[in-house]
Amino acid sequence: MTLCALIADEVTAAGFRLAGLEVQVPEDAEVPACFRALLARSEILMITAERAARLPPRELEQALAQPRPLLVVIPDVRHRREPPDLGARLRRQLGMAE
Repeated sequence: MTLCALIADEVTAAGFRLAGLEVQVPEDAEVPACFRALLARSEILMITAERAARLPPRELEQALAQPRPLLVVIPDVRHRREPPDLGARLRRQLGMAE
């Protein structure tokens, strides 16, 4: 079991590697298999928004809805793709959006 893992590009992964996380830098076609493997054996899994875009949307949504493992979509260090704004999504779902 891995406590915390990351799926990212090489530049983003470098800093997390130094922090002791298990880091995977899969090619685009390898992202779904890597995601499933780490999801099955991690307590916390982080994935950059750019890599998360390589997953089937339904699979990502289902994984985000599960209480375990904790799945967090983060931006990469270059901010090429931002994760969805969860606060805005929640406000829309509650009917509080502007």
